[in-house]
Amino acid sequence: MRPAGFWRRAAAWSLDAALVALPVLGVVWNPLRRSIGALGAATDTLLEATALRMADALQTLESPLALAQGWLRDPELLAAAHGVESALSAMLLPPLAAFVVAWLAWCVGFERTPWQATPGKRALGLRVVDAAGQPPGIMSLLVRFLAGGLSWLTLNLGHLLAALPPRHAALHDRISRTRVCLADDAPARMPGWAGAWLWLLAAATLAANIWLVSAAGGVLRAALQRAPG
Repeated sequence: MRPAGFWRRAAAWSLDAALVALPVLGVVWNPLRRSIGALGAATDTLLEATALRMADALQTLESPLALAQGWLRDPELLAAAHGVESALSAMLLPPLAAFVVAWLAWCVGFERTPWQATPGKRALGLRVVDAAGQPPGIMSLLVRFLAGGLSWLTLNLGHLLAALPPRHAALHDRISRTRVCLADDAPARMPGWAGAWLWLLAAATLAANIWLVSAAGGVLRAALQRAPG
C-alpha cells in the first residue's frame, strides 16, 4: 500500500466538499439569505455601538484597561454582541446540519462501493482500505466518519497528522483503523490541476477575508463619522 500524502488528500476533500455544498446551498438558500441579512443588521448595530464608545474614549482619554473593563460591563455592547452571536448561530447551524447529513451519506455511501472512494478521492487516485488493505466494512466507515469530527475539534491537528510519514494517517484513520492509499494505477505525483485547485481555494479564502475586514472597517468608519462630537 502506498499511503496518500496530505496535500493530495486535502485536494480530494475540498473537491468532495464543493460537490456536496452546492446542492445543500440550493436547498437552504432562501432561509440562509434571510439569516445573512439578519447577521448584517446585528453586526451593524454592534459596530455602531462600538464606534460611539470609541468616540467617547477619544474625549475622556481613559486608560485602555479602564476602557476595556467598562466595555465588558456595558449592557448595550453586551446585548449587541449577543445579537451577533445569535444571528451567526441562526445562519450557520441549519446549513451545517444539512451538510453533515449529506456528507455522511456521500462519504460512507461512496466508500462502500467498489471504488472505495468518494468522487474527489477517485479523481486524485485514492481509495480507503482497512488495516489489512481490504475494503472497509460499514462499521469501520461509520467510525471513521464520526472520528473525523475529532480531527476538526482538535483545530485540525488531527488532519495534520496525515502529513507525518511514513503512514500519513490522520487521527480518524488511526481511530477507525483505516487508511487512505494510492490506487494501484495512480501516479505517485499529485496531478498538476489539483495543485492549481488548492492555490485557487487559498486565493479565494484570502480574498474573502480581505473583503470581510474591509467591509467591517467601512461600517466602523461610517459609524465613527456619524458619532456625536
